[in-house]
Amino acid sequence: MPEQEFTPVDFWFDPICPWAWIASRWLLEVAKLRPVRPRWHVMSLSVLNEDKPDLPERYKELLDKGWGPVRVAIAAEQKAGPEILGPLYTALGTRFHHDKAPLERATIEAALAEVGLPADLADAMDSADFDEALRASHADGMDRVGYEVGTPVISVHGTSFFGPVLSPIPRGQDAARLWDGVMLVAKTDGFFELKRSRTRDPIFD
Repeated sequence: MPEQEFTPVDFWFDPICPWAWIASRWLLEVAKLRPVRPRWHVMSLSVLNEDKPDLPERYKELLDKGWGPVRVAIAAEQKAGPEILGPLYTALGTRFHHDKAPLERATIEAALAEVGLPADLADAMDSADFDEALRASHADGMDRVGYEVGTPVISVHGTSFFGPVLSPIPRGQDAARLWDGVMLVAKTDGFFELKRSRTRDPIFD
């Protein structure tokens, strides 16, 4: 019996974004029921918003801290290869979103340790050494969908889109059915947008 072929699904994330986190957990649910294989890539809300004036002060503070996790993710990718990004994203996102751990070095060091990476990779938090690679990864995702959106960005079969924005995380067959619907819409020629106002906060359960 031939081995089943899996479709690669490229997913750009910023570890600090709760909506990207929910969508990423949905994609992992989809991968249990559909022949898809996620491939993880880094984008940065800090890069995306660095030249935007008049951002709320609280959001500016988050973006200032947001440079650290994405720099570390790029440093980890360069050290251990792109396959490390999935486990590291899970380790970081679980701490940031479920455990409400602060965006600080100790949190990132704990995530690095969980995936078997050295703690000194956290030095990248405060270094611009990885910014060129970070910006390249960011642009690779955003150039596919435009810069008026954020994260997540998903690309599959040559079709790329922002979203979906979800709360809570769809599970099981609900996740698979949503995937089928998203693929149907995304592959429709000339389709660009479907949106409504959010009426609930991120739910991570």
